[in-house]
Amino acid sequence: MLREKKIGFIGGGNMAEAIIKGLLTGGVPCGNITVAEPLEKRKTYLSEHYEIGTTGNNCDAALFGDIVILAVKPQICLEALRALGKKSTERKLFISIMAGVPTKTIEAELSELARVIRVMPNTPALVLEAASAISPGVNATQDDVSLALEIFSLLGTASSVPEKLLDAVTGLSGSGPAYVFTFIEALSDAGVKNGLPRDVATRLAAQTVFGSAKMVLETGEHAALLKEKVTSPGGTTIAGMHVLEKEGFRGIVMTAVDAATSRSTELGKG
Repeated sequence: MLREKKIGFIGGGNMAEAIIKGLLTGGVPCGNITVAEPLEKRKTYLSEHYEIGTTGNNCDAALFGDIVILAVKPQICLEALRALGKKSTERKLFISIMAGVPTKTIEAELSELARVIRVMPNTPALVLEAASAISPGVNATQDDVSLALEIFSLLGTASSVPEKLLDAVTGLSGSGPAYVFTFIEALSDAGVKNGLPRDVATRLAAQTVFGSAKMVLETGEHAALLKEKVTSPGGTTIAGMHVLEKEGFRGIVMTAVDAATSRSTELGKG
């Protein structure tokens, strides 16, 4: 079904490019994609690199697409939406990746016949390993939800959640890559402290995180059970775990997610 749809993008930044990569990898013809992008250099890059259509006019992209992906910065969302006009938004499915902009705000600027879905992807979308959550607006149908899940599953994994939980998604997976990068950096630093060359330490740290995450996803086992399998009685791992527990590692991570979730809620209120 997705391969038959025409898809217009409002905004051609990095996250839009990640979605375009996923769509093309999933078999969507390049002729079915058009991006509205104001910067000539960026427009040329997208056209030449992906052989997709480009335009400098947001209305053209909206009129082109059965699905319109809103990929502009939240600060200019109202300006971008109002420039579209009601006519160019009739009977379209709009998928927004604009952080902190509620579906009701978007719906108020579109035709009454438009449907809206809000998506919170994260930056690993750039390597097609995103964790995304989608939330339908009041007019979105189950078919619309299925289409959005299909699109964002091409970028990694995708789940459907009520919109009221998107702040929690932002705090966990939206901000989560920064927590993981900090953990990888700390592991690498510890390796260097103990004599490893920096490149070796970083490669070992990053692969350890990647492989461990893959085990959680592919085995379906609870992370606590997988941890137990690594933790031998009287061994090195339990000695390290003792320090993490003593220093409140899990509590610090949970507090960080709480703080990011609260900030997301604040930003959403304007």
